[in-house]
Amino acid sequence: MNDVLANGTAVPALLEGTKAPSSAIPNVNPTPAKQPAGLYAAPSTITSAADPHTKSYSHINGNIAQLMDRLTVAELCKGWPVYRDASEWANYRDLFTEDGTVWTTWSGARPVDEFIAISKAGKEAGVFIMHRECGTLAELSSVNPDRAIGKMKATITHRFTFPESQFDVDCDCRFIFFCERVPSQGWKAKYVKLFYEKDKVVPVDGCTAPRFEEDELARYPKGYCYLGAAQARLGYDIDVSLPTPFDAKVWDRMYGEMEKWLDGKDVDLFWETH
Repeated sequence: MNDVLANGTAVPALLEGTKAPSSAIPNVNPTPAKQPAGLYAAPSTITSAADPHTKSYSHINGNIAQLMDRLTVAELCKGWPVYRDASEWANYRDLFTEDGTVWTTWSGARPVDEFIAISKAGKEAGVFIMHRECGTLAELSSVNPDRAIGKMKATITHRFTFPESQFDVDCDCRFIFFCERVPSQGWKAKYVKLFYEKDKVVPVDGCTAPRFEEDELARYPKGYCYLGAAQARLGYDIDVSLPTPFDAKVWDRMYGEMEKWLDGKDVDLFWETH
């Protein structure tokens, strides 16, 4: 008796616990065809085999002090989804240095106190943005013991209610925390900027979704085009200069600034103003 795979290929049925002979496994091309050009095509940078870092830092193992520093920085990063989503503003503010700055699609670059103020105003107006943390690690500087980078994979999920439908836009991203150890305060985030990697529309009822025309989506980077378009419909001025896998220049620039930070050098994350 043969089993039939989803693609219609028949293979010999196997007894439980036996290993399929190589002749029973259909040939599959391990290299997929290149995607066509166009708005929805994924460019090579999104699945590039090239390591974006040019050097390595303390990111796993090490001595007890390194482990504790990395754990503390990772804990700090997780405060964004836990505290901001719950409006725990005092705890959220405690994550940052006195002069901390954050970037988001809808806010652009803002001092953290100003970001908190407009976040409160948005929540009072019904804006509903949540974050799902998907994994967090930290890297320590080898030349400055008081600097670190936190990397938090997350999904931003923004609920929209329009006359024709209610839906979420989910955006997979990586929060990058530029952290420093502040005397008598411990680790704090001086800058938080994100890589926006891909997004999608999720109908709340499973079937009713809004329509976004290509010219509307084309105004925003592909990594967050649906999120940007939907937020713009609410009246937000969207920052279109944030890092995505679809812009190799900005992608590399962001990694370069991360390495400069860990190398104890000055960084410039305000390229949208240049």
